[in-house]
Amino acid sequence: MVRFSGILHFVNKHIYKSISYRRVIWSNDMGFIRTPSLTKQVQGSRSSSVTFSKENAMNSQLTMGRLEWVMLIMLSILWGGSFFFAKFALSDFPPLTLVFLRVSIAAIALGTYLILTRQTFKVPKSLLLAFVGMGLLNNLIPFSLLFWGQTEIGAGLASIFNALAPVFTVLVAHQFTQDEKLKPGKLVGIGFGVLGVIVLIGLDLKRGIDTWTLLAMLACIAAALSYAFASVFGRRFNRMDVTPVQVAFGQVAATAVMMLPIALSAEHPFSIPAPAFSSWLAVICLALFCTAFAYVLFFRILATAGATAISLVTFLIPISAIALGTLFLDERLAFNHLLGIGFIFIGLTVLNDALRKRLGTWLFSRRKSTPDCTSSIAIPRK
Repeated sequence: MVRFSGILHFVNKHIYKSISYRRVIWSNDMGFIRTPSLTKQVQGSRSSSVTFSKENAMNSQLTMGRLEWVMLIMLSILWGGSFFFAKFALSDFPPLTLVFLRVSIAAIALGTYLILTRQTFKVPKSLLLAFVGMGLLNNLIPFSLLFWGQTEIGAGLASIFNALAPVFTVLVAHQFTQDEKLKPGKLVGIGFGVLGVIVLIGLDLKRGIDTWTLLAMLACIAAALSYAFASVFGRRFNRMDVTPVQVAFGQVAATAVMMLPIALSAEHPFSIPAPAFSSWLAVICLALFCTAFAYVLFFRILATAGATAISLVTFLIPISAIALGTLFLDERLAFNHLLGIGFIFIGLTVLNDALRKRLGTWLFSRRKSTPDCTSSIAIPRK
């Protein structure tokens, strides 16, 4: 635990020492950023503000440098690895017990980090209720559904369904917010997302799959929907004087308290055979690295590179999960699974306005920089 806290302290002190924080702004790209006396607006898929220290505010910019790319790839491996470690641990642990172990160990790690960095805070009733709601929507429900689903389907396929969360977020935000209404252009992105689901499940149904496999797929889709509700619910942290890591700690701690009686009554974990050491190691990696450390890393990338850059992780998570499942779990995806994720990726690109514009600018600049070969060729006259 001390070694893990040392890693977090190093990231906080050395990599991000130019960033100062005051209060939290919730971004519906499933993350937090903080707002200071000096702010710079990020043109992301949703508006957000990033804090800079006073001495660096004039020169600092939201950029994806080499370090940010390294951290983004690391985050995608961590969150993609969560599907891999969960699949591995589920060989010895029942799903609900695994959820409890994940959030309780992560809560201890994040709590230790808050103590070491002197970020302890008071929890009034309103904040406690917010933690409970966030823990329910962002941890308890989706973790339980994903882990149960992974008892029937592979880690890679589960991660593909999880990539639908931004598609659902657009629909949920349209229904429950006043400032994020659905625009006609985004219907195209939603259409591609729905098409991806049809390809993923429809062709499997045509080939013939058992009921439990179908229910597992639907459970993973329901988990993505829960994440969408969590994104909108988390907007309330705009009005609360808490830091991102404090919110991460609060939600996993609240989830641990809620999961304990559920796991004890539903699965009787003390009666299961003793898990193997490798399964315990998978649980530790899932909790410490794929949950606690990943939360801290996510918030830091969001603060230094912005919401548009961090949204790229949505595309990278299934890639890393599929790669890990293929290499270490001997999983194989069917052609319709790869085709389905292709449609989902197209839908995510269409839904992310800033990312689509940035890609268009990049492609246009590449095309503009390509020399016109015909202009340098002398055409002989006859």
